[in-house]
Amino acid sequence: MTRLAALITLIALIAAPGIAQEATRAFGPDDAPRRLTLRTTTDITIFSATVNAFLAERPDLAVDYEQWGSNDLFALTAQECAAGTPGADLVISSGVHQMVKLVNDRCAAPWRSDETATLPARLRWRDEIFGVSREPAVMVYNRALVPPEEVPRTRFDLLDLLRPEASRYAGRVATYDIEASGLGFLFAFVDAQEATTFGALMEAFARSGAIATCCSAEIIDGVARGEYLIAYNVLGSYAEAAAKQNPDLGIITPADYTLVLARAAILPGTVANPQAGAFLDYLLSPRGQIVMAASNLAVKGAQGDWEDPESGEDGVRRLIVLGPELLVAHDAMTSARFIDRWRKAFGN
Repeated sequence: MTRLAALITLIALIAAPGIAQEATRAFGPDDAPRRLTLRTTTDITIFSATVNAFLAERPDLAVDYEQWGSNDLFALTAQECAAGTPGADLVISSGVHQMVKLVNDRCAAPWRSDETATLPARLRWRDEIFGVSREPAVMVYNRALVPPEEVPRTRFDLLDLLRPEASRYAGRVATYDIEASGLGFLFAFVDAQEATTFGALMEAFARSGAIATCCSAEIIDGVARGEYLIAYNVLGSYAEAAAKQNPDLGIITPADYTLVLARAAILPGTVANPQAGAFLDYLLSPRGQIVMAASNLAVKGAQGDWEDPESGEDGVRRLIVLGPELLVAHDAMTSARFIDRWRKAFGN
């Protein structure tokens, strides 16, 4: 009865307006004898090729794909963990600090395989969380509206554009709303640890009326339409996909340093679904990485790319490590102070 009551409470929470899926799709045969539930923040259009490639050699398996916002996915997974009723076989999120918290709260089952063993320690913790992608945080600009000599190659360049009182970039620079986007919070929080420019950027954003809004697609679309001239800290995989469709979109990998995100995967519950583990292994395999690279979710697809994520030609990549150091982002006092500072900068 206690378990039933918990399940009823969970269903009520899921049905509440505060927690909602963004989209769903079924992959594989309708009559497949085995089904795998995948919940992820990754847009279906970005990840569908990878799912189809995984299922191509598994005619007896189907995947029920649920696309979520990072905050809602975290809340739902935590609620199901507390109730002991995991509703997904595999969860993949860009809000990796949230995933680390779930692992710390014993919401993930361990999985060990040859593929997980190839991951560097910075992309694996307790054999319960795994970095499956490699995506930079970039700046996006409108080529038709930003002159070549004004394209910001670094954060210092962006500050220079916003510094003049009559800057034409005032009110035309956008970034994630960190309260609406778990990914946005993560990028901003790590920025605050990494960059001596962070304080100056907050001041410049506040002074120039920068826009904080939700979601990669919305921000990139705003740049494409000319509503914004520049977007800061946008996920590179989405930017690359949009730029293929719209040549007016330019992408900048900041030359001072570039944050690199590895989307985090966990297997919810106490015992992993073997099919979910097989999907995780596929994502980490050379074949899976090649397919993901075609959707800008990975680099090259060669195993060597996992050796040292910060050893690129520019030497300025900063991998966001999957480990207990991200738990500080969940400290109530720390996050409250950080959000308050952000609200003051954006006038919320």
